[in-house]
Amino acid sequence: MKRLLETQEQNLALFVQRLVLALVVFPHGAQKLFGWFGGHGFSGTMGFFTNTMHLPAPLAFLVILGESAGAVLLAFGAFSRVAAFGLTSIMLGAIVTSHAQHGFFMNWFGAQQGEGFEYHLLALALSVPVMVFGGGKYALDTWLVEKLAPAPRLSKALAHG
Repeated sequence: MKRLLETQEQNLALFVQRLVLALVVFPHGAQKLFGWFGGHGFSGTMGFFTNTMHLPAPLAFLVILGESAGAVLLAFGAFSRVAAFGLTSIMLGAIVTSHAQHGFFMNWFGAQQGEGFEYHLLALALSVPVMVFGGGKYALDTWLVEKLAPAPRLSKALAHG
């Protein structure tokens, strides 16, 4: 568990990356989960993912959870690697299942049938370093590592069997 939570505690760049990623992804998650920002909410999104896109319900649920709760976890730097892994998986899945066929560019002027994958690549550029190196400076992961570490007396007793 310690390895999963460890981070480069003084790395300000990782802090900025995870915070920007959280701020950019959270509105998408809130659309899917709550219906905020013009979204369809949980039921509508689940229906679209399962009926239109033919995703299995557990996977559709994980996408909604990853974009909403995952973004909140990233904002606080809690379980940063896990949240970043979830978002990395979501972005790769979105490129493969929905966006690669429409090319690179987003559909700014309505000239394409759908959106390209440039947004997803930018999200990947933010999520992959956090997934690999942790949440950086100001991450709650640092506090969690300290809290989850065994007490010194207990670790000595365990070492001596």
